[in-house]
Amino acid sequence: MALHTSLPIYATGGRLLTLAIRMQVQLPRAVKRVLGDQVTTHCIDMLNAMALANASMRPVDRTRQIERVLEIQRALQVLLRVCFDERFISHKLWGEATQLMDSIGKQAGGWLKKTSNRAPAA
Repeated sequence: MALHTSLPIYATGGRLLTLAIRMQVQLPRAVKRVLGDQVTTHCIDMLNAMALANASMRPVDRTRQIERVLEIQRALQVLLRVCFDERFISHKLWGEATQLMDSIGKQAGGWLKKTSNRAPAA
């Protein structure tokens, strides 16, 4: 088992967290704490779920954590869509975030499929 910090999905998640911090700086004061903090917290939670999935020995536990990653990714999409629709963030930032989230979704989906194939039949 590799260290979670060497996983490509973890690196992508780290880039998304960096982008979230940059985004928080751009947000208007009225929503900086509400939306900005939520996005940053979700990114941190997603990185934690990735690390826990990698450390899980049982396929059931790993599957649960990967599903958590995907759940957080969907919540982030909603929050960032609101920020974009309300013109709180730039088109460039939105585009970068969308690419990173799509990449995380694809990687997590593949990881989930691989883990599910290895799980013992019930």
